[in-house]
Amino acid sequence: MGLMEKCFGFSWGVHPADHKRPAADAPVRVMPMPERLFVPLAQHLGAPALPAVLAGQKVKKGERIANPQGAVSAAIHAPAAGVVTAIGEIPAPHPSGLPVLAVTIEVDGEEACDGADGGPPPCDDPFALDPAEIGRRVAQAGVVGMGGAAFPSALKLSSSKKAGVETLIINGGECEPYLSCDDRLMRDEAPAIVDGIRIMLHATGAREALVGIERNKPEAIAAMREAARAHGDVTIRPIPVRYPMGSEKQLALTLTGREIPAGRLPADAGVVVHNVGTAKAVSEAIRHGRPLISRLVTVNGGAARAPGNILAPVGALVADVLAFAGGLKEEPARLIMGGLMMGMSLPHARVPLVKGTSGILALSAAEVDDRAPDPCIRCASCARACPMGLLPLEMARHIAADDFAGAAGRGLKDCIACGCCAYVCPSRIPLVQYFAHARGRLAAEERARLRLDATRKMAQAKSARLAAEAREKAEAAARRKAERAAAAAKAKAAAEAEAAASEEARALVDA
Repeated sequence: MGLMEKCFGFSWGVHPADHKRPAADAPVRVMPMPERLFVPLAQHLGAPALPAVLAGQKVKKGERIANPQGAVSAAIHAPAAGVVTAIGEIPAPHPSGLPVLAVTIEVDGEEACDGADGGPPPCDDPFALDPAEIGRRVAQAGVVGMGGAAFPSALKLSSSKKAGVETLIINGGECEPYLSCDDRLMRDEAPAIVDGIRIMLHATGAREALVGIERNKPEAIAAMREAARAHGDVTIRPIPVRYPMGSEKQLALTLTGREIPAGRLPADAGVVVHNVGTAKAVSEAIRHGRPLISRLVTVNGGAARAPGNILAPVGALVADVLAFAGGLKEEPARLIMGGLMMGMSLPHARVPLVKGTSGILALSAAEVDDRAPDPCIRCASCARACPMGLLPLEMARHIAADDFAGAAGRGLKDCIACGCCAYVCPSRIPLVQYFAHARGRLAAEERARLRLDATRKMAQAKSARLAAEAREKAEAAARRKAERAAAAAKAKAAAEAEAAASEEARALVDA
């Protein structure tokens, strides 16, 4: 029995049917390059990358095509060799389908990318590198969190070193239903994952790494234990099967007993959390100089003809991945990018994969409940399921009354959008959508406030500038007046002196 079970008896979370097999047991299939790739410039948390190529330019596989914009951003690389045919807007991998800026590449080759322009140089001994240099090389490779949040990994590594993090936590839980890409990765690539973990230990200065893997993945646990056997600082910890066990706060508490306070970062509790896919990407970047240009993606759902895990290039369209995976048995009732609980419903399949894409779910009508919601019966099931200890029904009540500040006061910012509340709601109230709407409104209000503050500051600055200019003009006018008066007095004195001298001269002549 784990620490979380002993201390808390799992009063939070849910245990949905996992739907992971047969996809998890099928061998990985490698997708060939499609004719075109559509590589978004915003596929990470933070500012979108800035294009570093022009339309008509030829690029190599692995060549950098966009540079990070600021500290919280990530480099983007070409997933294949080809010609840049456009830099413009495409539909975003988002329910809205709103446009996002992307680089379109007409593919013409697949040459190896080791040492390609824009990536880090290969390194035979990563542990001889300075920790800061590891962070720089990870940034060069454009590595971001592979668990879905897509936070730039280099920033996480460097900040952990500065914060004195003691424990590196590796998330191998994969608690989302239908997804099995991390499970498959651990089974097939355990040595590379452990290598990446040890490189991250060196980069962060942490003294130990704890790898949490849910107990319903025995093959992954066995493979990871075998790979970590020779490394005493890497420990594989089976954890209970519970959603959302993969959340940072729940995983940290389960593995270490340390609670991350509300509004604080994991580093404040002496831990940092990375995904197993991120560890593999770090090993590839540091050992081989390979940028992050492809990833393992789970294709699953009742409408999918051949569920499994596909190694696909970033920028490939969802439609192309589905076609390679065997196509569809029926028209999906819902198409989701990511997991069932936290993934995003897609408006159509012509959107590209990004670095954080863990799955493509083509759900059948039998798997989707589209019935209209009923009124809340105040059963409090949502409160019991919430892993953050919030009161979802109270937040929803404030949101229904357009009291977004009241919802924020009830802990809206601590919500991790895991979907547990909506999953257990007998009235099928779309609570997660309510919270997303409220966060959007609060963000819009904050942006409006910042714009108003900026406008006020600019107006104040203009008034101060005009006042300063008026003072300067008045002072200049006063100086000119004083100078004119001084000049006139000087001229008058000179004239008087000259007149006196003339008078004196005449007096001498008369004498």
